[in-house]
Amino acid sequence: NQTYMYPPELVAPMKEDLTTVGFQDLITAEDVNQAIEKEGTTFVVINSVCGCAAGNARPAAIMATRHSKTPNNFVTVFAGVDREAVDQMRRFCLPYPPSSPCMGLFKDGKLVHFIERHHIEGSTSEIISESIKAAFDEYC
Repeated sequence: NQTYMYPPELVAPMKEDLTTVGFQDLITAEDVNQAIEKEGTTFVVINSVCGCAAGNARPAAIMATRHSKTPNNFVTVFAGVDREAVDQMRRFCLPYPPSSPCMGLFKDGKLVHFIERHHIEGSTSEIISESIKAAFDEYC
């Protein structure tokens, strides 16, 4: 029996913001391992209930999915809900400290670009999206 920081029904629409545009929702550590170990590029959003996730992070990630050059895979884990998946994803994101929301681009299992929460707070979704798209241009 898993306990959640946030009720799953509360975060369902926040998850759907990303899953409806093609992000795969990862629930377990094994889901995360399989996603990161895939050949090619994988973009991950560690999602959150906070205002900067709603106002900046998710909109930026959605804008980036429409870029001319995109990664092979889009995945997401949700902090406060999918603890096993989030903990495993954060291991892959080391040496960056745990925070949410945050985003990373992996190429052949290696983290090549990372956007920390402090880059998301106080920024605009357009500026964040430009950073993501620049990483897509470089690594995808």
